[in-house]
Amino acid sequence: MQIIFMHSRFTQAKSITLSSTHILLSVLGFLTLTMLCSAVMAALILRLASSDLPILKGLMPANVSSLQSNDPNAKDKYLKENLAAMAIKLGEMQAQLIRLDALGERVQGLAGVKPEEFNFKETPGRGGAETSTLSPPRELNLSQFQTALDAMSRDLEQRSDFMSVVETKLMGFKLQSKLLPTIQPVNVSYNASGFGWRLDPFSGRSAFHEGIDFSSPTGTPIIAAAGGVIIAAEFHPQFGNMLEIDHGGEIMTRYAHASKIYVKVGDIVKRGQHIADIGSTGRSTGSHLHFEVHVKGVPQNPHKFLNAGVNQASMAALNQK
Repeated sequence: MQIIFMHSRFTQAKSITLSSTHILLSVLGFLTLTMLCSAVMAALILRLASSDLPILKGLMPANVSSLQSNDPNAKDKYLKENLAAMAIKLGEMQAQLIRLDALGERVQGLAGVKPEEFNFKETPGRGGAETSTLSPPRELNLSQFQTALDAMSRDLEQRSDFMSVVETKLMGFKLQSKLLPTIQPVNVSYNASGFGWRLDPFSGRSAFHEGIDFSSPTGTPIIAAAGGVIIAAEFHPQFGNMLEIDHGGEIMTRYAHASKIYVKVGDIVKRGQHIADIGSTGRSTGSHLHFEVHVKGVPQNPHKFLNAGVNQASMAALNQK
């Protein structure tokens, strides 16, 4: 490359010839000079960042200026903002703990655990050996404390969700147990006729007895063996005054030969509710209650359910001691 210089003072034109080597060296020199100038400017800005010049402070990023600043007011403001945020988080955690305590007490009641065995109001005992000199205690900085606080908040939410699921399950089990016919429908110590094959008292032939009979004077109260809905309250040619209760889960109980009925179809009855009185209506040789339990339309031995209720009552009595 040839560069020609012309001027009125020059008696003749002058020219300079530049090779590719000259051009490359010029470019490298320019880049080196530019980088040196940038480094000098950056060093000056960082050095003067703590000064009161607003122009220099504006050139600095916010996080860098806050870290480089030695202003005690700025540090106090930073600490107050973080403490306020942590105080809000702490208040949320306290509310979660109150909710978790109430939920734990409900679950404790559903599970049958004694309050003195698991008291949610008391702080659990803790202890251990003093920290050795080989592993001295570590102090938490503000960032580490915030991280631990967030982790504890997440753990509280997870445990609260878990306890809610457990409460739902226990409530379902409790409702299901109340809908099983496990309490004796009359206050009689023995039954006159059991479940299974027997001699029919009218024909004298072998016949299958689909329930159990409780002998008792006319007017003796009959109670619902479990909660449910009345699906039949009528006179039957063989069962006389008869009641049928649907307990859900395809479980049904039948109460026959009653003298009086105190409920009607569609009524919702509770476990142990007085629903009728013993009598001798229909195909009967004397005052008694004929009691049946059907599962999916198939007659079952009522003693299986009544014995389960006796065992459950015994376990509850032992837990209360």
